[in-house]
Amino acid sequence: MYDHRKIGRELGLFDSDPLIGAGLPYWLPAGAAVRHALESYIAEVERRAGYQQVYSPVLGKRELYEISGHWAKYHDDMYPPMDMGGEQLVLRPSICPHHALMYRSRSHSYRELPLRYSELGGQYRAELSGAIAGLSRVRAMQLNDAHIFCRLDQVAGEAESALRLINQAYADMGISASRYVLALPAEDAEFNSPSSKYVGDAASWAQAAGILRDVLKDAGIDYEDAPGDAAFYGPKIDIQVEDSAGREFSLSTVQIDFHQPAAFGLEYVGADSNKHRPVMVHRAIVGSIERAMAQLIEVHGGAFPAWLAPVQLVVLPISDDEEKRAVEVARRASDRGLRVEIAHADEGSLGARIRENRLAPYQAVIGAREDAAGELAIRERDGGKHEPAPIGEVLDRIAKISLPAAVRSGE
Repeated sequence: MYDHRKIGRELGLFDSDPLIGAGLPYWLPAGAAVRHALESYIAEVERRAGYQQVYSPVLGKRELYEISGHWAKYHDDMYPPMDMGGEQLVLRPSICPHHALMYRSRSHSYRELPLRYSELGGQYRAELSGAIAGLSRVRAMQLNDAHIFCRLDQVAGEAESALRLINQAYADMGISASRYVLALPAEDAEFNSPSSKYVGDAASWAQAAGILRDVLKDAGIDYEDAPGDAAFYGPKIDIQVEDSAGREFSLSTVQIDFHQPAAFGLEYVGADSNKHRPVMVHRAIVGSIERAMAQLIEVHGGAFPAWLAPVQLVVLPISDDEEKRAVEVARRASDRGLRVEIAHADEGSLGARIRENRLAPYQAVIGAREDAAGELAIRERDGGKHEPAPIGEVLDRIAKISLPAAVRSGE
């Protein structure tokens, strides 16, 4: 594996500056292109899976996190409150309380459930300087988060569906999990006391853990129990990945939460016309975009899958005589949604330009013959070559195969 910090800077994907601060990276154009492609992919996959995208503010009143339990159980990882007009505002450490309030903002029928809210939103963790690790552990992150409000009998199915989305995303990204972990409360855990780490009651925790255990078994996934690693509000499935130094990080998660629906008084009207409490399933397909990008860089070393590559097609005119045609090809490729650049003839020999752009999935060489015939000869990153074919035909084919499998197949 590659070190994402070294490769990321060499390829101009991201960087940092002491004036911005540790754990607060910024994204350069090439990295922003990869990130945007990943975010667009997640949004499309979620849309097809029945999620509704929402947006919520990155600030909340301290009271919000007191109700959710974050202030009592998680405040060491939160930034200090900001006094504003007699109120205390906090940079949010988690998105779930905001989504709970969205659900509570209007009444719901059992017919609406499961209701799936998804958001790519900012959240903030007060990480100590010694804990910061490139993109893998940062202080400000964009989280691919979702919360599913459902009936108890729907929880297992929603958790199973979330695992399938995660596994499909990993396949499309070309990465793999190092371990699946069932994060549980400590074996001697106390619940719902001021000194305890966990909210709720033992029976609800056991029920949630049992559901997740059955989901993992039914999916045929090998996993390990991790007592003491649960979130304060419920057990979770953590999908672990490993970095180039052999350190493990949680990338994706599926969690069952009985606590916050009760804390915020969430309800739905059942088929019996009575009010019932929904269950909240927390789910992140790729977790934080920063950590997902770190893993992608380390696994691929900058040679990203075609749908993620910052430049998908490089056009190489052999001489100045083909520059006009190169500009036309680049325009037509861009019109098809491809990320394209021209390696101009005055930038060096053809061989040198091919080597310089070796990480691009596709290269289109235009010589006098291709220019006259209105054709392209494609070279693939792995060394494969294709016979010249009409420009439109070649670009249509590249645009199609440059989609991730889940989007291309309509799954």
